[in-house]
Order: sequence, then C-alpha cells, then structure tokens
Amino acid sequence: MSRLSYDSVDVLIYDPVPANRTATRATLYALGFRRTESVSTIEAFVESMQKNPPDIALCEAQGATDELCATIQQMRQGGSGYNPFVVIMVTAWEKTTSLITKVVSSGADDLLLRPFSTALLGQRIEAHIERRKGFVITTDYVGPDRRSDSARASNVELFEPPNSLKMKAKDRMSPEAIAKRLETELRGAREKLTSEKLRRDSFQVCILWRLLQEQSIPAGHIPPDLAKLITLTRSIETRARDTEFAPAVEWCDSVLAAAEGLTLGVDRNASMHLLGHGALSLHLIFHPEKSPADQLSEIDATVAIIRARNQAEALAS
Repeated sequence: MSRLSYDSVDVLIYDPVPANRTATRATLYALGFRRTESVSTIEAFVESMQKNPPDIALCEAQGATDELCATIQQMRQGGSGYNPFVVIMVTAWEKTTSLITKVVSSGADDLLLRPFSTALLGQRIEAHIERRKGFVITTDYVGPDRRSDSARASNVELFEPPNSLKMKAKDRMSPEAIAKRLETELRGAREKLTSEKLRRDSFQVCILWRLLQEQSIPAGHIPPDLAKLITLTRSIETRARDTEFAPAVEWCDSVLAAAEGLTLGVDRNASMHLLGHGALSLHLIFHPEKSPADQLSEIDATVAIIRARNQAEALAS
C-alpha cells in the first residue's frame, strides 16, 4: 500500500446512519484519506456528485436499496452527474441474492459487507486502482464487465473508463495535469457512451416494434413493451440533439406519434406501419453499414430468440 497515496483523493460517503458515516470516515482516515465528504440522503448524494464529483464514492444500501441502485444506474447512463465513471462501492450489512442482483445491475464497481476491516477496505480500493474492470455499454446496463460471473451477453466491447482515483493515488499527477487528462478522457468516454447507447437503443426500439406487432393493445392502455419503447425513444431524442445524429430526432418524433396512436386506439394498422417505418429509419441512422435486408434479418433473429426464451419460461412456470 506504500506505493499509493490517498491524501489528495476526494471521497464521498453516503450513509443515513451517523455512526456508520463516522466509522467509515475513520477507516478511510486510517488508510490515508484526508479529503472526505459525508451526506445522509440520496438527494444530497446526487447533488454532491453533480457539483463536486469525487474520485470514489461509498454508498450504504440498507434502507433504500432500490432508490440507491436506480440512482447509480441513472448516473452510469449519463443521466445525471458530471462524471458517470466515478468508482462506486456499495456497502451493506447483509448480502442477499436480491441485493447482489440489484447492486450488480446498477453498474456499481463493488459490494462490501459491513462490518469491514481497514485492511479489507484498503484491498478493495487498491483493486479499483490497479485492476479496475473494463466497462461495457448495453441498452439496460453501463458498468463493469460482469461476464465472468453472470450470464450477460458477450457481444459487447470493453473500454477503460476514466479513473481519477488512479490518477491521484498511483500516478500522483499534479492537479493541473489531472484536470487536463480527466477532461480529455471524459470527453472521449462520453462520446463513446452516447454513440453506443444510440446504436443499441435504436436496435431495441426495432425489437420492441416487432414484439408489439403480436400484441393486442386496448385503447388507453400502455403495455410494458410500448412503455419501454417510448422511454427509449425519448432517451434517443435527447442524446441525439446537438450531435452528428441530429436527423434522428425527426424519426423519434414519428415513432412517438405512432406510439401515441396505438395508445389512443387510432387505426392500429396505420399506427403500426408508421412505427415500423420510423423504427427502421431510426436504426439505419446509427447503423449505416447495414442494408435494409441485413437490418431486418438481425432484428428477426433476435426476436426469435426472445420468443423462444419467453416460451421456455412460460412452460417452466
């Protein structure tokens, strides 16, 4: 541990229990951390991440697991905060299967069981400096690669996220050099996050269109697949603005108009036709290398896998 220096590392502690915050701060102090901020609410945690992003955050899951994990997931997706790639460690008093699943799915770097020793916390932090996992980007997940310990799909590209914790603790760069390097790396990582999310989300919109073709949608009802399609399309519209993909905004409007028609029960055939045309046109903007035939072939192959999996789950239940 002597080769690492933590005196300039910024740490954010979120924990609603004062005694826990004090204990965590004391443990960090024993490791050499001198710049720590503590907050007691998730709202304060989000505000601090936005205004003064730390190099590492320790967050307590007990009592508000769902809200915390949703917040981390939103940050990883680039929905809030200046730096979506901050090292995030979640702490908890009890490891349940449900908790592990939620934390892993949120995109957090680590889950640490309380009470933890100074040595154990030091080992975990050192691992995120020396051997931090590469990040992957999918429609529903942005975070450390979990393919070695879960059933996540393997057709994703790894990339090394910006790591200001390493820059300060190991590389010992000057504040000016860190600021310059972090700005450059964040710009590149954000561009990659945006482009990859647009590619994957547009493909998912096409998948949902195909799945909705088989569903009866009563007027005034929004089934889960349609709700997800609307959410993804709005996300694409927001991400695409003021980028080279700005023309996608027009096709997003077409998809959303078709979704509204399906919700209101206005001429299902016309609405579904508009939805398909808008979804495929949107997808082609982000996949110009694909011919329309290749595009449909890939979409239908994926839909077939989803249907087979759903049928297997239905039979099993």
